[in-house]
Amino acid sequence: MKEKFYITTTLAYVNANLHIGHAAELIRADILVRYKKAMGFDVVLNTGTDEHGQKILNTAKEQGLEVQEFVDEQVIKFKEQVQEMNVDYTNWVRTTDEHHQKSAQEFWRRCEASGDIYKKIYKIKYCVGCEAEKTDSELVNGECPLHPGKKIEEREEENYFFKFSNYQEKLLDLYKNNSEFIIPSFRQNEIYKFVERGLEDFSISRLKEKMPWGISVPNDENHVMYVWFDALVNYVSTIGWPDNTEEFEKWWPVFQVAGKDNLRFQSAMWQAMLMSAGLTPSKQIHIFGFINSGGQKMSKSLENVINPSDIVDEYGTDALRYLVARHINMYEDSDITMEKIKDIYNAHLANGLGNLVSRILKMTETNEVFLEENDWLVKKSYTLKFLEKFQINKAMDEIWERISQLDEYIQRNEPFKLIKTDEQKAKEYMRNLKKELLRIAVDLIPFMPETAQKIQALIKTNKSPDKSLFQRK
Repeated sequence: MKEKFYITTTLAYVNANLHIGHAAELIRADILVRYKKAMGFDVVLNTGTDEHGQKILNTAKEQGLEVQEFVDEQVIKFKEQVQEMNVDYTNWVRTTDEHHQKSAQEFWRRCEASGDIYKKIYKIKYCVGCEAEKTDSELVNGECPLHPGKKIEEREEENYFFKFSNYQEKLLDLYKNNSEFIIPSFRQNEIYKFVERGLEDFSISRLKEKMPWGISVPNDENHVMYVWFDALVNYVSTIGWPDNTEEFEKWWPVFQVAGKDNLRFQSAMWQAMLMSAGLTPSKQIHIFGFINSGGQKMSKSLENVINPSDIVDEYGTDALRYLVARHINMYEDSDITMEKIKDIYNAHLANGLGNLVSRILKMTETNEVFLEENDWLVKKSYTLKFLEKFQINKAMDEIWERISQLDEYIQRNEPFKLIKTDEQKAKEYMRNLKKELLRIAVDLIPFMPETAQKIQALIKTNKSPDKSLFQRK
């Protein structure tokens, strides 16, 4: 029986188009999935759309649309964008789907049965942008640092609460007993210290008369579920929970990827919720850094938001995937501009890999140098040691180091000149170049599948490309 591997991204809010941060999360997950499949695993890649909450309701109203109509239109756009990224997802969850809504209600019931849900009147400072309450220590000059310029709302109402405070010791034990539960380690240290300082119960409902766009709380039609409580349940609902226990147990626990703004929700709140519902914690959580542009956080007002579709339109899908895999740091913040993307494309793709492929295949085509049958049995993967640890940046650096070494090999041995005086030796050099190019193409499959396929096809037919593999559209 094949080993199972289940990975999930976070669900993107449908209130705005996907941005480069979403693309990075999706493409990294897809790279790992393609690698796991190549290693013989059965894989589920879950992604989808988070379609409830105040800001989605507000955006629909601003556009003069019924909220269901708005989210339906956005989902179509999102799926088109994800297809542009060549992300091979298995499941696409919508939090408005009937099965997910029923699963969220059952999850609520189980937490309630554990004694972890109660109702009280409370006053909070609330960031609509985050769909979350904020403490004074989290605000900068009275504003949420993630959504500067957005007014912090003060709210007082009766809500249901989750007894987060019940899970301090259990969470600390989880982190202590699994030193690699959260990657990178400094994020695990960060959340450990947060939990260690003490936990406050958090609100998990909203009054329906004020915010009607959400899943109804079981046995209380006056309340809808807090958007985060509802959305997090998708990680279990997508693999059959609670109806299909056999299917659920086949895949659980989950390997999660998320941005650093999700650290608290994914690695503390969600884990406490799982414990309350009687489910085991996640398998591992990778927390990615932010992507800034021009030294500033991306925002519509600054007009510096990078749309991944613009990159695909200009440079192609694999250029976007290459950018994410090699030039955007997985765990630290990165800074990217369209000008930087142009420079990266020219230096590393058009004049790098693309030029190398043309040089090698032109030589082997002209001089009729073919690979032997055994040459196609590529056994060694230079990226295996990195992808086993989900070290995508390092894996791509390794591949590009070998590309550089092939360029040096050509310059050092000059087989294109040697062919005139020592044909046998020159053809041996050319065959070695072709063999190594094939190994590079095979290792590129998870990262740049279209490019990898093109290179292998050219090697098989012993043809040089009619035009550069990387030609701007």
